[in-house]
Amino acid sequence: QVPLVESGGGLVQTGGSLRLSCAASGRTDSIYMMAWFRQAPGKERDFVAAISWGTGITWYTDSVKGRFTISRDTAKNTMYLQMSSLKPEDTAIYSCAAARTYGLRDSTLYEYWGQGTQVTVSP
Repeated sequence: QVPLVESGGGLVQTGGSLRLSCAASGRTDSIYMMAWFRQAPGKERDFVAAISWGTGITWYTDSVKGRFTISRDTAKNTMYLQMSSLKPEDTAIYSCAAARTYGLRDSTLYEYWGQGTQVTVSP
């Protein structure tokens, strides 16, 4: 098992910044990839960004490229999502996830999930 705990959500104005954190514990040696997904009210869960735990290679959905940065600190077993130039359409519950395989954008391949943290961007 790999319990995940997110933190860092909140309310911010348009153009503001937030940093989300996702702390992993347990069998962290089994992690191959970690990612952030988000779900807005009434919508499906969408992929935001992913990072290879070993190499640090990153992937982003087009709508956040240039504004969000995913990173990880393997010594702390923690993944981050630095969000800048936030827009109202970024409002959602953000969840971190961990996979023991090449999950990338496919949420079904991620076995471990955090509880989610609310990000609200006001106009």
